[in-house]
Amino acid sequence: MKILMLGGTSFVGRAIVEDAVAAGHEVTLFSRGKTGADLFPHLDKRIGDRATGDYTSLEGGTWDATVDVSGYIPRHVEQAAKALGDGAGRYLFISTGSVYDKDAAGDQMTEQTPRLPAERGTEEITGETYGPLKVACEDDVLSTYGDKATIVRPGIVAGPYDPTERFTYWVRRAARGGQVALPGRPEQPVQVVDSRDLARLVVQLLDDDKAGIYNAVGPGRPTTMEALIKACAQGAGTDVEVVPVAPDAVEGGLPLLLPPDYDVMFLRARDAAEAAGMPATPLEKTAADVLAWDRERGEPQLPQDLTPEREAELVASAAR
Repeated sequence: MKILMLGGTSFVGRAIVEDAVAAGHEVTLFSRGKTGADLFPHLDKRIGDRATGDYTSLEGGTWDATVDVSGYIPRHVEQAAKALGDGAGRYLFISTGSVYDKDAAGDQMTEQTPRLPAERGTEEITGETYGPLKVACEDDVLSTYGDKATIVRPGIVAGPYDPTERFTYWVRRAARGGQVALPGRPEQPVQVVDSRDLARLVVQLLDDDKAGIYNAVGPGRPTTMEALIKACAQGAGTDVEVVPVAPDAVEGGLPLLLPPDYDVMFLRARDAAEAAGMPATPLEKTAADVLAWDRERGEPQLPQDLTPEREAELVASAAR
């Protein structure tokens, strides 16, 4: 199969390309040629820029499927469709679980949970506009491609090369062992999907030429923050004790922690994705691989962190 990747040299796109190549598919990369420019030297690379609408390098091309990893605003979808014409094949759009209206979800989010209103009045991506802009993108993909459209809605993605560092924080902290301060609820639900499981789902959907909408979330069984931290420790070969501290004890908070009224964001159904072939890598395996990658790159400063000294103070205060 000939697959066009709109994006594909960063985190999620990189995993999809690796899976597609391993499955024997012919992959073409469309990007600015800046991020990960040295990756996949044997693949066909087309240089362009979605920000400026430059798709010249794709003119006249024909593919069996297109995977859109880098579409964030409706203009991206519209201009790509215009440039590709009938050459796109099946159009698989990587969306987000942030399209859902949490207040309309009830006890669980499924693919049928109502979405937020579409946003078409701005191209500025913020915490408030990200989900609504993706809603507008989804609408345009579905109206343009019909039964040749596929929508994948990932949750929090974890794995090597993760630029967000959210799961990486807990892996690195658990690897030190000992008493781990948790400024939140140990019982809080949490979902993270291994980037390679997400990639496998995407490529399998293309192999099967499947339409539809799929939540790409993990792990395979529901888990909690306390269980996630302990799984990270198991992957690192250490022992930890999770010590709850006040949610406001850490300025800015720590990754993956939510207030109770947001719990449903980590209660998304994965039945459709499982049925379509998405695997479920154990958290311990994901953690071990992330730890190895993190150490190989030299464990750079994380955007959200807690010094050992401050953590010791919090743990001591919690014990009083």
